[in-house]
Amino acid sequence: MNMSQEKGTETLKRQNSTPQDSAQGLFAGYKGGEEMPLGGYAALVGIYNAAFAAMLLAAKNSGRQLPKRINYADLLLFGVGTFKLSRIISHDRVTSPLRAPFTEYVEPAGTSEVKEKVRGTGMQRAVGDLLTCPYCMGPWVAAALIAGFIFKPRATRLAVGVLTAATMSDFLHHAYGAVKKID
Repeated sequence: MNMSQEKGTETLKRQNSTPQDSAQGLFAGYKGGEEMPLGGYAALVGIYNAAFAAMLLAAKNSGRQLPKRINYADLLLFGVGTFKLSRIISHDRVTSPLRAPFTEYVEPAGTSEVKEKVRGTGMQRAVGDLLTCPYCMGPWVAAALIAGFIFKPRATRLAVGVLTAATMSDFLHHAYGAVKKID
């Protein structure tokens, strides 16, 4: 085959390729050593951003003013509350029914927590990755709590205060357990 025929064949291949072929080629080298459900991850990012934009639009349409800043006390309260709720969603024994369609139970993982393995492919796996990762859940939880803060600040502060108190309690229980082992 001469150079002119090769160029013609290549042009024909490009003309007959689908957008999916182009996307697969674009992401073909990104596997990370295991299957990475990039399409599912992209969908989750889209859902997150659409929900956040909808929340901002709802706030604007309701006439609510976004806070000019979040004071340090609220930032600390919401940070600790986000930490706790992210852990509850991603690892707590009693929230395992929420994760069960996307995970497989492996073993206990410390006080009232479980270790799970993500299962499935595509969107099922992407949601499983999200639900089992407290770091990944953090932005989702923080955004939900901030949305609550915008629309119902007193009730949200109360709920986040409960989560913060539970986090402090957890740390005290662990400290007490550590001291008790020393004796």
